[in-house]
Amino acid sequence: MLHEHKQTAPTQVSCAVITVSDTRNKETDKSGKLIKELLEKAGHHILNYEIVADERAAIQQAVRQAIEMGKVETVILNGGTGIAKRDVTIESAQPFLDKELPGFGELFRMLSYQLDIGSAAMLSRAIAGVANDRILFATPGSSGAVKLAMEKLILPELAHIVREIQKDLTS
Repeated sequence: MLHEHKQTAPTQVSCAVITVSDTRNKETDKSGKLIKELLEKAGHHILNYEIVADERAAIQQAVRQAIEMGKVETVILNGGTGIAKRDVTIESAQPFLDKELPGFGELFRMLSYQLDIGSAAMLSRAIAGVANDRILFATPGSSGAVKLAMEKLILPELAHIVREIQKDLTS
């Protein structure tokens, strides 16, 4: 059954990429660039890319705009997912989620532990869920974390997830 689902999934997904950072700009945002490059290499479209400050109002405005854009099917945030006081991406994005996908965060932390940063993976609060009939991912901002999340979890299932979200929506 799963194989059939993947066969009927879209080949291209329209995406918004949001980097949460107080210090990065479009020239120095390695993680945002990496997300865009990996999405485009996989045949997906970037409809919106922006960098916002690690502040609740800025993050929520960017998420709200992205999930209300008519053609956006996927929103990927990176940065601001740690445990420092300024890390508010999770608290800012979570209220938009109609359904959470706890498996994403669980798998991300497991893979981070095994393949990347060892026990420091417990500090990651990466999440995913459905927001306004779009899939939303929030990953840490390091290039290693972004590469791992994109290559091992997001890209292999992105079209399948979008298909599942859209399969019973009426136009």
